[in-house]
Amino acid sequence: MSNKSNKIILGTVQMGLPYGVNNKTGQIAEEESHRILKFAYDSGIYTLDTAEAYGTAHSIIGNFHRKNPAIKFDIITKLPHNFKGNIKDTIQEYCEVLGVEQLEAIMFHSYTTFVEHSDSLTDLVDLKSAGLVKSIGVSIYNNSEFENLLNYEQIDLIQLPFNLLDNLSQKDNLLIIAKEKGKTIHSRSAFLQGLFFKDLADNNAIVQALKKELSEIHKLAVIENLGISSLALNYCLQIEDIDKVLIGVDSLKQLIDNLSIIDESISNEGINRINEIIVEDKSLLNPSLWK
Repeated sequence: MSNKSNKIILGTVQMGLPYGVNNKTGQIAEEESHRILKFAYDSGIYTLDTAEAYGTAHSIIGNFHRKNPAIKFDIITKLPHNFKGNIKDTIQEYCEVLGVEQLEAIMFHSYTTFVEHSDSLTDLVDLKSAGLVKSIGVSIYNNSEFENLLNYEQIDLIQLPFNLLDNLSQKDNLLIIAKEKGKTIHSRSAFLQGLFFKDLADNNAIVQALKKELSEIHKLAVIENLGISSLALNYCLQIEDIDKVLIGVDSLKQLIDNLSIIDESISNEGINRINEIIVEDKSLLNPSLWK
C-alpha cells in the first residue's frame, strides 16, 4: 500500500449517476460499486466524497457499510444547491442513510449555495461542536470565490478544481494564503472529466480550443516517461499545499489502474514545466461551461 493512497479521496458521483464527458459505461451497478469501495479501503483510501445530488450514492454507501460492519469510511457530503429545511435534521438523516455516526465534512455544493445559506454557518458550527460534523467546507470554481472564502474563519475546508491545466499558475498565491490561514485544501477534476485522454485530432470544440496546451502535456508525458494518467494524477498528489486529491472512477479496473501508478513521480523540472502552461480563457477549464 502506498502512503500516497491516503491522500486520495474516492468520488462517488458515478455510483449514483451516469457522469463524465469520457464515461461510456453509464452509472456503475451497485454490486460493482461495493467491489470498488472494498478495494479502495483495502488499498488505503479511507475518505469518500458524495452528495445528496448524486442520485443513489448515499444509499449505496450506506448499504455497503451495513454489509461490511468492520469498514467505516470518512464521509464528505454536500448540501444541495437548492437546500431547504432544518440543517441539523438534514445532517442527521445523511448520517443515518450513509451508515455513519459523524460526517468528516459537510460542504456547500457551490459558492453561490454558501452565500445563499451563510446564515446556516452558526448552526453548522454548533453541529461541529456537538461532534456531528468534523469540518465545514465549500466547493468552489474560481479564484474570486477562493479569495472571498478565506475571510470566513468558520470554513475549514475548500474543495477546488486543480489539474495539469488548472494548475499552480492559475491559483496565484491563494493556496499559500489558505494554508497560512489553516484551511484544508482538497482538489478535484484531476483528469478534467477525461479531457486529457481525448485524441488531439478529435473534433470536440474544447479539445481544439486547448490543442496547443494538450500537445504540451503529451510532450511532457513522453519526457517524464509517464502515461497521461500518471502525469495528471501525480501532479496533484505531489503539490504539498493540497491535502487530498479527489478522483472518480467508472469501474474497479480503473481504480486498480489509477492506484498502480501513484508510486511513480514527476521530476521537479517537470512540475515547473506544467506550471508554465497557462490557459488564458479560464472558461475552458470549467466543464460546467462546456457546450
